[in-house]
Amino acid sequence: MKLPDVRLSPERVLKEISEIAEFHRIQGSRELVESVEMIKERLDELGVENRLLRSAYDGKTWHGTLASPIAWNPVRGELSYGERKLTTEESPLLIMAHSPDGEAKAELLPVFRDEDWEKAEGKIVLVGRNWRDAYKRANEAGAKAFIAYREGTGEFYPYIGLFLTRDDLEWAKIPALAVPESVAKDMISKSLKGGVEVSVSVQVETPEREYLPMLYATIGEAPYIVFSAHICHPKPGANDNASGSAMLIELARKLSEAYNDSFRFGFAFLWIPEYHGTQAFFERVNPEEFYANVNLDMVAGSSDRSGSTLMLVRTPFSRFSIVSGLLEHFIGLTNRRGKSFSGSELPAMAFKAYPYEMGSDHDIFNFFGVPGTMPITWPDRVYHSSGDTVEKVGLETIAIIGNAVLAAALTLAKEDREKLRRFARGYAMKVLGEVSMNTETEESERLVMRGLARDSKFLGFELGYEFESEPWLEWKLRGILNERLIRRNGGNAEEFKKLTEDRKVYAQLHELLMLSELLPKERAFKALEEEYGRADKEKLERLVSVLEGAKIVTLS
Repeated sequence: MKLPDVRLSPERVLKEISEIAEFHRIQGSRELVESVEMIKERLDELGVENRLLRSAYDGKTWHGTLASPIAWNPVRGELSYGERKLTTEESPLLIMAHSPDGEAKAELLPVFRDEDWEKAEGKIVLVGRNWRDAYKRANEAGAKAFIAYREGTGEFYPYIGLFLTRDDLEWAKIPALAVPESVAKDMISKSLKGGVEVSVSVQVETPEREYLPMLYATIGEAPYIVFSAHICHPKPGANDNASGSAMLIELARKLSEAYNDSFRFGFAFLWIPEYHGTQAFFERVNPEEFYANVNLDMVAGSSDRSGSTLMLVRTPFSRFSIVSGLLEHFIGLTNRRGKSFSGSELPAMAFKAYPYEMGSDHDIFNFFGVPGTMPITWPDRVYHSSGDTVEKVGLETIAIIGNAVLAAALTLAKEDREKLRRFARGYAMKVLGEVSMNTETEESERLVMRGLARDSKFLGFELGYEFESEPWLEWKLRGILNERLIRRNGGNAEEFKKLTEDRKVYAQLHELLMLSELLPKERAFKALEEEYGRADKEKLERLVSVLEGAKIVTLS
């Protein structure tokens, strides 16, 4: 299929990125709310219908399966040792998100081994991994303050959030700070040579409540293609995720100009805090209003400045849809720069489509039955750090992803049915062909045909077929699975934590639950293995048992 004539403006997107990046958009903070209110003003200026939905950051409310963090605003932070002083004037990331108030002056204790915690009482501890667990242990061990760093950040401050609830404030008493890797190594070096005294000060506000903003805009009528982007994350957070939030504004602008009553879809746009906002959103809407979701997260990485490549996360087999295929196709058309020795067009960035992976708000759409896909740039050497600045974003990448998303939306909304049918058939053959190179496709074919049948109902062609579901289980508490939820429901949170240390197992668990609402047990596992090549059946069965014990799933 050809690219439509409509194009977005990367320069306008860049301008919006720079304005959003001025806000320190921590979940539970006032600046998060202010950044969303700014975007609402943009939509009002564009004449795009929108409404601001609200939930609560109060440390007590649950957003689906996720406990709300406390309302929290940083005021000022300082850390000094020897002649070196760091303050929040350099970066607000010096204060770990959701840290309590506090001041301390004590000897530094770098923690390398488990036995080091025995010496933590009265010290300021320095930790380089497993920060949230380590922070709790520092409180329990009688440390005076907590300092974290992340390897690979160099001179940049890392973003580390504690996501403390009201219950956590019963034990979370000491200030928590985050320093660049280079500073941490200097502190460690001085400590090993004879000790170093560190002084820290953290001033924060923790009001009883702040509201959780969900900005929802629509063009036309349901069913909608819904575009989402998480607005949260620290200042500057240019690529992650001012870029996706800014791109949504430009997509709303262009699609409002292009829309007419002949379109088979309307368009919806959702700015939310990551996961918490999406789960709160699904407490307020009917998933049947949506055909598909395109989630925009980190869409402005630069291959020459941040080491990023382009990847597309496809919809899972349990939610198969051609929306992934159209994005894949149009990224291929927009991702062009230069010619080969025979004149063929070359890709501007390395690009690959992947089976479903977790990690952003497309997950929640999939969990609630709406096929969700995500274009993203990865890896990014300045990810979750003070180095994620506006000058590092890539205009070329904004154009590649933005115009591909725009083209996919317009194609779905107005392309000829027979052309869409032909494309759908070809994409299904491509995906199944990839699977068949490694394994059988028995269950994959059924799931793909089921997805095509759903696409057909929305797009007006006949392709695929439904099959009668034979569910192995019912997913009763739908959303991101986590230790806090399992502990709250009386389940074995420690076993869950241990079994999901492998992120592949964690992602496959969520897909297994979606598959298991369609298929009997053995067929669900077979489908999972066809999708991912292999799966750790023993671990996954144990995890399902943990979820059953916590009343998150019930077995049929």
